[in-house]
Amino acid sequence: MNISLDFLQPGQIVSLEYGDRNLYAEVIQFVVSRQLCWVRPLLMVTLIQESPLITDLRDASDLLWPANLFRPALDTEVISLLSQVLAKEPKNETDSAAKQQLNQFIHQLWQSYQEGLEIRD
Repeated sequence: MNISLDFLQPGQIVSLEYGDRNLYAEVIQFVVSRQLCWVRPLLMVTLIQESPLITDLRDASDLLWPANLFRPALDTEVISLLSQVLAKEPKNETDSAAKQQLNQFIHQLWQSYQEGLEIRD
């Protein structure tokens, strides 16, 4: 994704997209020297035919991820999604299904990213 990384400010909501899923996260810090972004996952949206499936990830582990893979999330796309998640109290623990979904998403995205790097070399 070739966009300016100027948007990576603490508190900014960003998105990682892969397949039919979007991970929305809050920027904690942009590590300029390594071009990495430290983010805190908020929710994952799986696009299905009826309506999107929203998974609360507010208690999931933070990520340190290549900044160039993020895109800024538009207010119009996240306000309704966040309002559905923020209306609920966060769980004391992220359930194992949510953790598994996040881990699977990150693993698949990383594999795809690595394969893309190999193609360029």
